[in-house]
Amino acid sequence: MKILKVQALRGPNIWSVNRKKLIQMRIDLEELEQSPTNKIDGFRERLEAMFPTMIEHRCSEGVRGGFFSRVEQGTWMGHVIEHIALEIQTLAGMETGFGRTRETKTPGIYNVVFSYSEENVGVYAAERAVAIAEALISGSGYDLDADIRKMREIREEVRLGPSTGSLVEEAVARDIPWIRMGTNSLIQLGYGVNQMRFQATITCKTSNIAVDIACNKEETKRMLQMASIPVASGDICIDEEDLDATIKKIGYPIVLKPLDGNHGKGASINVKNREDAISGMAYAKKYGRKVIVEKFITGYDFRVLVINNKMVAAAKRVPANVKGNGTDTIQQLIETTNLDPRRGYGHEKNLTQIDVDRDTLDLLEKLNYTVDTIPAKDEIVYLKSTANLSTGGTSIDVTDMMHPENIFICERISRVIGLDICGIDIMAENLTQPIKENGGVILEVNAAPGFRMHLDPSEGLPRNVASPVLDMLYPPGKPCRIPIIAVTGTNGKTTTTRLLAHIVKNNGFKVGFTTSDGIYIQNHMMEKGDNTGPISTEYVLKDPTVEFAVLETARGGILRAGLGFSRCDIAVITNIQEDHLGLNDIDSLEDLARVKSTVVKSVKKDGWAVLNAEDEYCMKIASELDCNVAYFSLNEDNPVVQKLCKEGKTVAVYENGYITIKKGEWKIRVERATHVPLTFNGKAKFMIANVLAATLASYLWGFKTEDISLSLQTFIPGVAQTPGRMNIFEFRKFKVMIDFAHNPDGYRGIEEYLHSVDAVKKIGIIAGVGDRRDQDIRECGLIAARMFDHIIIRQEKHLRGRTEEEIINLILEGIGQADKKVTYEIIPKETEAIKHAIDTAHDGTFITALSDVVTNAIEIVQQYLDKENEAGVV
Repeated sequence: MKILKVQALRGPNIWSVNRKKLIQMRIDLEELEQSPTNKIDGFRERLEAMFPTMIEHRCSEGVRGGFFSRVEQGTWMGHVIEHIALEIQTLAGMETGFGRTRETKTPGIYNVVFSYSEENVGVYAAERAVAIAEALISGSGYDLDADIRKMREIREEVRLGPSTGSLVEEAVARDIPWIRMGTNSLIQLGYGVNQMRFQATITCKTSNIAVDIACNKEETKRMLQMASIPVASGDICIDEEDLDATIKKIGYPIVLKPLDGNHGKGASINVKNREDAISGMAYAKKYGRKVIVEKFITGYDFRVLVINNKMVAAAKRVPANVKGNGTDTIQQLIETTNLDPRRGYGHEKNLTQIDVDRDTLDLLEKLNYTVDTIPAKDEIVYLKSTANLSTGGTSIDVTDMMHPENIFICERISRVIGLDICGIDIMAENLTQPIKENGGVILEVNAAPGFRMHLDPSEGLPRNVASPVLDMLYPPGKPCRIPIIAVTGTNGKTTTTRLLAHIVKNNGFKVGFTTSDGIYIQNHMMEKGDNTGPISTEYVLKDPTVEFAVLETARGGILRAGLGFSRCDIAVITNIQEDHLGLNDIDSLEDLARVKSTVVKSVKKDGWAVLNAEDEYCMKIASELDCNVAYFSLNEDNPVVQKLCKEGKTVAVYENGYITIKKGEWKIRVERATHVPLTFNGKAKFMIANVLAATLASYLWGFKTEDISLSLQTFIPGVAQTPGRMNIFEFRKFKVMIDFAHNPDGYRGIEEYLHSVDAVKKIGIIAGVGDRRDQDIRECGLIAARMFDHIIIRQEKHLRGRTEEEIINLILEGIGQADKKVTYEIIPKETEAIKHAIDTAHDGTFITALSDVVTNAIEIVQQYLDKENEAGVV
């Protein structure tokens, strides 16, 4: 078997609009195409021995053990690999269960699709699933445990921490979109101007000054003392002289910890003599130059979580410990404790495994113990000086036991320090009594407190502490999304997108839009080039100034990674015509329609799909949609349009020279087509279709028809607004038009327009695109022969696997099929072809350059026009 390609889909895609996170692996079974599983001796037995838990895979049988039945009856290896990839992720602690395996048009080559929770793990699972299948086929040994360990390691490298993860899960539950900004824990919630950001439990609302105060334990302590809040007595020490002075003032026992420390690092507690104090100070100095020395307060360690100045959870924290049984050593007891399924590596599980470190050895030494000591039965041996979960500690929820006075103190502390999310560490005998009465003190105030101890305590009720954070970031009535209009189709996408963006901008919105020539934020080009995929979409949605997004969404990006948004308000399909067929398993217009339909299937239920009523594939898609559907057509008398109107559907039509919105027999004439510059005085029918689509989408969003009309009149086609879309340059004696048409349907649109152009001679500069089908290249040649008197063939770019000669021959075959004789010449380089056409143009000539790189063509023609204008001025 051979893996041909592995790719991660991150948004709505051709396999599933709802399941966004999928791995798609293209695999060649080679000789195994002739060997289904029932023809491989012992395969089912070896598979079941390695994966007994696959008994739960129901597969298409719909019953427990259904997959094993399929293997017994005979299924192909791609299907088996799909199930292995799912199962090994589950065994590694990342349960997921969606999969599809489909054979392509090429025998033996399959697309294996399965869901993932962590992308890097999913890619690894794809590769290892093939290796496991090969081992099962040959009957050779395989170290499955090594793969499981590796997947867990990959997950720990890339996964969100428990606090960040809980906030993301809560956002998902509330239907708030989120974007991970890089590989760390910086998360964006919402889109555009309505976004909020957080990292761990620091939010965009967190005060920078408050964080600085909380990180400065000396300043925190001073401010709390000034607010009459009880704190432990002590001081900041730099050297032994300071240490001796502080001990003399507060006495033993003491606690030492670095001034800027966190997670209990560098701390020593219950220190009772100078020798241990000096040792503890040296340990703390490993983490910072200044050391806090405080009176050791007896009692229990509590953490109180305050969010948006409201107490939401409290937990009693217990340091890592073991309980003696009278027979096992401390090391053996630690190993037994670590077998608890709730304990894992790092933040993998609710609890963290206990490691033996310097802190552990120091505590044991004070007891005259080592890790080989056998504690007495029921003796509790503490292994850490702090109760942090990250060092193996446990937590007990005590939220409902807090005395109102203590709640008041904690909520007041959050305001004194100024933190929106605040973790307060308290040492006290209990929280059921006011700490001012039982001698309790505030130890620390933490910015970015961890949520894990509250989300899943060892004992007591779990607390959904992520919920009040989302309540704070998105209070009732605050939107998290921005309006999104997505545009797809074969031809007209870019022009329709630009026109829509113009209409939206004229209605007072700050617009971000993507096209095949760039990314634009408020009409400023931010990135140049083809930007019609999910990365470009994300670019716009991450911009904090964007209030409305209009997104050109092309076939390539959908196939590569899915959509860059979770859903949209309105989606437009301009048309579905022959282009890009024969690529990426898209071999027919039905296949292409399936890709394009991904966009309209992502429309929210009360949103609108805008479809071309004259396109049979658009009409087929309409029957599959759950949202509202509206249509546009150039022909009011089209039987389909008449039927739709009788059904009360909303339709945009071109009637009696007007751009018109029609619902039933009710009409709103928006504007006369000849008043819309983009239609070229009503002569460019395919441009009228683009105007209809944009007008209808704008109307459905809720813009007033008079505002739409004004926008249609002020959208002037040209290099600035519509680069490469019927850009006409008027020389004194001839004209040059540049257009991006590169497929048969695009050529037919130009042909129709040229019928209305009065010219002595029509010259066409054309080229083929190497990865298109032979018949598509021939048809472009045929249409060119119909609409031009003379053709210049150039072919220096976009060979894409073919030779220049091969593409030119296909074009010539198409020209030869025309009913009329047409002259032609071959000039390979585009620049030379355009220069030659201009240099040899006669009075009344109309030159059309159908260019796949419009920027170069525009620059060349503009240079000639500038020279002519300069000469005219002189």
